[in-house]
Amino acid sequence: MRNLKSLLLIAVFTLGLGGVANAQKIGHIDFEKLVAEMPATKKLKADMDKLSKTYQDEIEGLAKKLDAKMKKYTAEQNTQSKEINEMRAKEVQGDNQRYEAARQEAYQTMQKKQAEGLQPIIEKAQKAIEDVAAEKGILYVLDASVGKGLLVKKGEDLYAAVKAKLGF
Repeated sequence: MRNLKSLLLIAVFTLGLGGVANAQKIGHIDFEKLVAEMPATKKLKADMDKLSKTYQDEIEGLAKKLDAKMKKYTAEQNTQSKEINEMRAKEVQGDNQRYEAARQEAYQTMQKKQAEGLQPIIEKAQKAIEDVAAEKGILYVLDASVGKGLLVKKGEDLYAAVKAKLGF
C-alpha cells in the first residue's frame, strides 16, 4: 500500500511538472503599428506621395487639354462641316481614352511600387520579430493589430524589444 501511495505521488508530481515544462510562452505585437513606424515605411510613404503628385499633375494637365479642346470644338461645332465635326468627335474620343489609360496606368504603377517597396520592410519586421521571440524563448507571437481582436494580453508584448532590434 505504501508503495502504491509513493508511486501515485510520483506520478502526480511528474505530471504536474510535465505540464509546467510544456507551458508555452506567448507574445504579442501590433504588427501594423510596428511597420507604420519603421523609418523605411515613412520614407516609402514620402516617395509614394512625391510620385503621386507627379502623376496627378500629368493627369490634370491631360484633363485640362481635353477640356479646352472639347470647349473649342463645341463652340465651333455650328460653323464646321459634318465631316469635320465627326473627325473632331473621334479625336476627342481618342484623347479621352488616352486620358483614362494614363489614369489607370498611374494607379497600377503606384500599387506595384508600393507593394514592391513594402515587401522588404515587412520581411525585415518579421525577421526581427522572429529573432526577438527566439531570444526570449517565445514559441508563439500573436498579431495584436488584426482587427484589434486580441482580447486578453497576458503574453509578453514584444513591440519595444522589436523596435529596439530594428534600431528606431
